[in-house]
This record gives sequence, structure tokens and C-alpha cells, in this order.
Amino acid sequence: MNRRAFLRQSLSTSAALSAAGVVPIQAATKAKAAKSSERFTFCTFTKSLQHLDYDALAEKIAAIGFDGVEAPIRPGGHIEPAQVEDELPKMVAALKKRGLELTVMTSGINEVSAEQRTEAVLRTAAGLGVKRFRMAYYKYDLNKPILPQVDEFRPRLRELVAACREIGIKPIYQNHSGKNYFGATVWDLAEVMSGFDPKDAGIAFDIGHATIEGAKCWPLHWAVCRDHIDTVYVKEPRWGEDQRPKVGPLGEGGIDPGFYQTLLKSGFAGPVSLHVEYFNHKDPKLEAPFLAAVKKDFATLKGYLKVS
Repeated sequence: MNRRAFLRQSLSTSAALSAAGVVPIQAATKAKAAKSSERFTFCTFTKSLQHLDYDALAEKIAAIGFDGVEAPIRPGGHIEPAQVEDELPKMVAALKKRGLELTVMTSGINEVSAEQRTEAVLRTAAGLGVKRFRMAYYKYDLNKPILPQVDEFRPRLRELVAACREIGIKPIYQNHSGKNYFGATVWDLAEVMSGFDPKDAGIAFDIGHATIEGAKCWPLHWAVCRDHIDTVYVKEPRWGEDQRPKVGPLGEGGIDPGFYQTLLKSGFAGPVSLHVEYFNHKDPKLEAPFLAAVKKDFATLKGYLKVS
């Protein structure tokens, strides 16, 4: 689906959403309003809770004290793209009942295409009041010259950003460590993002992945991304005896404590997403220890950021 075809379908999709009762959320429950004066909006990635129904998910996350969730709405996620029109309104309604929001929708989208159901997924989410979605990654072919591939990513992103501007939702791209990830080195991502207005496209700055890839130069990575940072991701990497990076509890790994001071001094006042990824997310039997770890790490995070 090209841009022109995408726009031709917009009105029909909007009408379908209205008929289904999908309307923008006026995000103002009393619980949320009470938190509106706080500098940060805290959410947590719920990949390990995909076995829960929406009400149970909302209840457990609200009990820990988060403002919202980062939920996987992607192939293999809590909601499959093909089910978005039917299921996403139910999830958002369950969250709203507990004073929560869908702060970040983690998607499988990195282009405008029928295969990714770009329009249906994003228009449904935007109609429900979702403000941002994490993009799927672009990956390099290491057997080909790298810089020309960056130029191949640009038009795909440009078309997606234009479509998202029309729909009313913001794409954000995470710097993810790995040998072939666009954005792992951060500089490539920052350079491409510099061509877009920060209000239209942003970066989910992941200090864990920045630490894995950049170690002591994370301040440089932060600085080069700063104008486009929309959301901050927090996870704690550490290195085992095999020298392979892993993640563990906050405060027990490789994040420089100076990162939190930099964050506080930077003026950043957006979403902060806590990623607790040191459990087997496919094993529902680990729900209790996972939630205990989330609660502990969240308390640690709030301490670092001087939030009561």
C-alpha cells in the first residue's frame, strides 16, 4: 500500500471505527488527574503478562503504582494485529477503569503496508487515545555496504511518519543492541531522525542497550539523541562469566548512576518505561516472582529519580 492508497482508505476506516464505538479517550480519570503534576509518566513493559486477561493485567499493574503500560500489540503479542479492532478497545477500557493508559504500544510496524496492517492498527490505536507506538526495527544486511542501506530506510520512515501525522499518533524507534540493528550504534538513528520534527517522530532511548553498545560513551549517545527523545527505557545490563550481556535487577549491573542525574538535569519530562526482562516471559508460572521484581525495580527507579 502506497501513501496515496493509504489516504484513500482513511475515511472508510474512520467510519468503521465510529460505528464500532471507538472514540478518543478523554484521559482524565481522577486517579490519573492526581498524578498529572508529576514530571514523569511511568509505565512498564508487559510482555511477561500476556497470559492475563485485560482486567487482571490492569489490576496488577495499577496495584504497583504505574501510570500506564507498554503493551505488545504485534505478531506474537498480547493482541495480534488482525485482532486489533476487536481487542484493543477492550484492553484500553480495562486499563482506563484502573486509572491507567496505554502509554506505549509496542508494534510490528516499520512501514506503510497492507502486510503490517499499518492503517488499521494505528488508526484504531489513535482513536482510543494512544499517543505513541514503538516501531519494529530495521536491520542491516552485513553482506552489503552499510551506508546505502541507511538511505533505503529513510523513505520507508518518511512515508510512515507522514501517515502517522495524518492519523494523529507518533512513531518512536528504540536503540536496540545487536550486530545488525539499525540504531544500535545510535549515531545512525540520530542522523536519520534529524530529518524529522521531534513532534512527529521520536526516539525511545534505552540506557540498557546504549550501555551494552557504548559503555562509557552513553553520555554522547544521550546528547546526540536528546532533541528527539520521546520516551526513556530503563533496564540493567550486566556481563556474566561468558562475557555475554544479560539483564538483571536495577542497581546490580552496568548502568552508570550518573545517567539518572543526567536525566534529572536534562529537563526531560515524558514517559519512562521500566523493562524487567530477566524472567522467561513465556512461563505463566513465573508471574508472582516477575511482579515482585517489577515492584522492587520500580521502587529503585523512583529512588534514582527522586519520586516519592
